[in-house]
Amino acid sequence: MSVFLYPIIGAVAGLLAGLFGVGGGAIIVPILIFMFTLQGFPAASIVHLAIGTSFATIVITSTSSVFAHHKLGNVNWPVVKAMAPGLMVGVVLGSTVAAGISGDDLQLLVGIFLLVAAAQLFSGAQPKAAFGLPSRAVLALFGGVIGSLSAFFGIGGGTLTVPTLTACRESMHAAVATSGACGMPIAFFGALTYGWHGASAELLPALTTGYIYWPAFFGIALLSMPFARWGAALSTHLSERHLKRLFAVLLLFIAIQLLLSR
Repeated sequence: MSVFLYPIIGAVAGLLAGLFGVGGGAIIVPILIFMFTLQGFPAASIVHLAIGTSFATIVITSTSSVFAHHKLGNVNWPVVKAMAPGLMVGVVLGSTVAAGISGDDLQLLVGIFLLVAAAQLFSGAQPKAAFGLPSRAVLALFGGVIGSLSAFFGIGGGTLTVPTLTACRESMHAAVATSGACGMPIAFFGALTYGWHGASAELLPALTTGYIYWPAFFGIALLSMPFARWGAALSTHLSERHLKRLFAVLLLFIAIQLLLSR
């Protein structure tokens, strides 16, 4: 059954990546937790496997999404370059902390994070554009904070990067596109770090490299790329308000399921 469900997860994650500049981890991580549980994977490794595998798939999803947004001329590459060093350092630190936390506690934290993200999306609350783009040093600091939190929760960073950039007076389309580009180093170094930390883990299922489960990776990547391109194209035409509220309802449902299943 999972062979057929993984591509569906990839299609949804890819569409979200293109539409909202998120890597899709908010969807991929909790669904993989459910699926790995059903597959009988060792409970102690399920959440870490879900996050590590999510990061590996986001590398593919975000790359496809960013390529589409770049063709539309929406990516602010100087901002990406300024934030990249902080993002990379933050990801390594956040992944290292998360790797030392029990799966049950990490599931609780992911569930709480999704509840907060759902509330923010449904309310439509965004920080006011209070200031312009700061210096490269400050952008790197922003990247460090976003990278750490993203690695901890297994997300591509869009949930944090988009509001940050809109507060810096970037347009919504530029914030979404630039956020997707920032998701690439987050996902790449997140996958490397979770793969490395999982190399010494015990009781992992077959076909894994550290905390990356390859059947899920290939299944999700199969449809994430074309759907990410379609999502980027749709983002310039569709109402973000209604789509975000639907996404918020989905996040709320997943968060409740995660918290109740502990």
